[in-house]
Amino acid sequence: MMKRQLLSLCLTFALGLGLAATPQHAQGSEDALEKIGNSGVVKVAVPQDFPPFGSVGTDMKPIGYDIDMAALIAGELGAKLELVPVTSTNRIPYLTTGKVDLVISSLGKNPDRQKVIDFTDAYAPFFNGVFGPKNAKVEKAADLAEKTIAVTRGSIEDLELTKIAPKSAVIQRFEDNSSTISAYLSGQVELVATGNVVAASINEQKPTKMLESKFLIKNSPCYIGINKKQSKLMSKLNEIIAASKTNGTLEVISQKWLHIKLPQEL
Repeated sequence: MMKRQLLSLCLTFALGLGLAATPQHAQGSEDALEKIGNSGVVKVAVPQDFPPFGSVGTDMKPIGYDIDMAALIAGELGAKLELVPVTSTNRIPYLTTGKVDLVISSLGKNPDRQKVIDFTDAYAPFFNGVFGPKNAKVEKAADLAEKTIAVTRGSIEDLELTKIAPKSAVIQRFEDNSSTISAYLSGQVELVATGNVVAASINEQKPTKMLESKFLIKNSPCYIGINKKQSKLMSKLNEIIAASKTNGTLEVISQKWLHIKLPQEL
């Protein structure tokens, strides 16, 4: 009798484990493109404090290069667009935990990120560098010794600057781009490590605090981030990006927000 009860308990426990594992496996292998098609909605992570890629307009609605790109993608997918504001530190976790379907947030590609998510073809030009006032004598990483540099935590420039900056350089990390820019404008730091478009935005806002490029950190075009093992979604997005380059749609977006011609090598 005891053996039968023990066997019954073991079978019940095993069955419970099997049932608990099944939904998790199914969720992990879900086809993202099919999910978007069935729901009729695509959730896209976009920046909210990173003009001209993403910011809030005077009407309190999101505007920018990435917002226009998200609208383009949604239109081509035949889905309603749901914008989800993110920061540089939470955009990838939002994707991997299923809070969004795509990340279109000035996202650069690097080996560490490629271990976690996949990237489409590039859709926007972007480069990172160290910027500062005209009188700052900085031409290379070694010249950052004893100087203070503002950077947004978790960004490409943060990761790359950490590798090349001398030990005596003081890297002050901020949680978002607005805080990074404010640190420079308020005189908290001497230099700022950021993207070329951010530096241009600062120059438009504060001509008295004009930034000039000191040296290039990394050329890092922007890519759309998607979860791993989503080959159908990857193919569809790359198809949309290629077509938008050919038909001039991306050229219009680039001229509108970056005021530059879309690079041929993009």
